[in-house]
Amino acid sequence: MAPRKPASRSLATSRSGSTGSTNAQSFKKNFDRVVENIETVLKGKNEVVRLALVAILCEGHILFEDVPGTGKTVLARAIAQSINATTQRVQCTPDMLPGDITGSSILDQRKGTFEFRPGPVFCNVLLSDEINRATPKTQSSLLEAMAERRVSADAVTYDLPRPFLVLATQNPIEQAGTFPLPEAQLDRFLFKMSLGYMDRAAEHEVMFANAKQLSIEDLGPVIDTKDIEKMIAYASDIEVSDDVAYYIVDLVQASRNDANIAMGGSPRATIALLRSARVLAASDGRSHVYPDDVRTVLPYVMAHRIVLNPDAILRGEDVSNVLDRVTNQVKPPISAKSK
Repeated sequence: MAPRKPASRSLATSRSGSTGSTNAQSFKKNFDRVVENIETVLKGKNEVVRLALVAILCEGHILFEDVPGTGKTVLARAIAQSINATTQRVQCTPDMLPGDITGSSILDQRKGTFEFRPGPVFCNVLLSDEINRATPKTQSSLLEAMAERRVSADAVTYDLPRPFLVLATQNPIEQAGTFPLPEAQLDRFLFKMSLGYMDRAAEHEVMFANAKQLSIEDLGPVIDTKDIEKMIAYASDIEVSDDVAYYIVDLVQASRNDANIAMGGSPRATIALLRSARVLAASDGRSHVYPDDVRTVLPYVMAHRIVLNPDAILRGEDVSNVLDRVTNQVKPPISAKSK
């Protein structure tokens, strides 16, 4: 029997073909509308909400390292419902198989052939809960989906829908029986963040808002995935001067040269800084990236990509301190504006 040749198929419903264009004003307006809509159910977390929206507009992914019950599932659902997108949730366990995420081929007894049944990864927003409880083999099944937005099964490649966001979580407290994510997979995440606990007023408001039923159930869309696709295309063309571009490169390269670091930012970190700074500038209604945009996203882009050497760990060195030194060492371009 001749080997099957790789093919490409799309299992996503096409949402292209929309009319109209996006400009600075409409981008900012839509961005703010989504943020405000999400904040009706997720209180007191404006910065995290904005960064999560930045991630999906960069076509990136987020790793949340946080204790349970802080609102990560609510955030994933709120993003999907606000942009009229599909969402799925996967609870990772040690006995989970790669096919439980990507899908697998099932024998159709009537036809006598195998038919691919797509897994939960075929959605716009995937919440992978406690990803470090899955085995490395299962964790790696997400790599192709996260990096290339496609899944390969039985020599056939299936495209994932756009936009596509993986929001993965891991508990920093309970580490027994877990499998730490390798650096190669951590590098696939655009941001690493933490929601943290709400303040007193926000928690009081959330308590009564969810007393009878979850407030997320009543959340409706304010824009569509077609609008998100336009916003992605618009942000990718935001102007970045040579001075700011080299500022980004110098920051990442400086992270590799610090005496306390065993491994610094990769070229993927450079691209992540550029993309996220562009979206951040667009969300402010600007058509140019400022150095402040880069500094704002730097901790979230770089923290999980830096590995301290053993001596630094023994001295109690912290990644945030290293990033502070790098930021102070690399001066922003004088010719570039700031916010």
